[in-house]
Amino acid sequence: MKRNLVIATVAAAALVTGGTFAAYASGDDDGAPAQRDSNTRVADDRDDSQDGTRDDDTAEARTAGVTAADAVTAALKHTPGTAVAVDLEDDGEDAWEVDVVTSDGTEYTVRIATGSGKVLGADRDDDDSDGRDDLAALKGTSVDAREAARAAAVRGTVTEVDLDDDGPAVWTVETTKGEWKVDPRTAELTQDRDDTDTADDRTQDDKDAQDDRDDRDDRDDRQADDD
Repeated sequence: MKRNLVIATVAAAALVTGGTFAAYASGDDDGAPAQRDSNTRVADDRDDSQDGTRDDDTAEARTAGVTAADAVTAALKHTPGTAVAVDLEDDGEDAWEVDVVTSDGTEYTVRIATGSGKVLGADRDDDDSDGRDDLAALKGTSVDAREAARAAAVRGTVTEVDLDDDGPAVWTVETTKGEWKVDPRTAELTQDRDDTDTADDRTQDDKDAQDDRDDRDDRDDRQADDD
């Protein structure tokens, strides 16, 4: 009688154990694909986020075989004069646009292919007054747009060079790491104050947001104590 009782107990334990194992195995089969799907979605979202935040000019500049300084050289070879601006365009043509003012004040926009450095074309600006103003602003200076681009290249890949003639002339250069000023007489490089102010504003905004979160946490703690 006791022997029969022992056998029945062992059989029951085996049945329970087997059922538990089967349920665990079934859970693995159902759970693993869900985990993989979740990981896949997270990876896809991360890739989409990176693609969405990527700056077009930055991506184009980093893959271009022709630098801003190279584009100025090619443009001046095609249209002799003084380069007063360089801008990377990503509107489908993948070209640098170099504004060149000739000695008589006529301004042309010369397009240079970012991959080959070939001239894609040149258009004349109907308004020559800006060109003459630029030449007047650069009178007595020694640092041209090409040298300004080279000076700022140590601070990132250059995507734009422009002459700021509001007050004393200065080259404004945008790179993949920020905006910079280049002195047209000494080639001295300094960070654009407006760009610095923007960074300071972002820092202050972050601090304000943290203060708001701290205030909410304090209110929640007081509410919990009251309860």
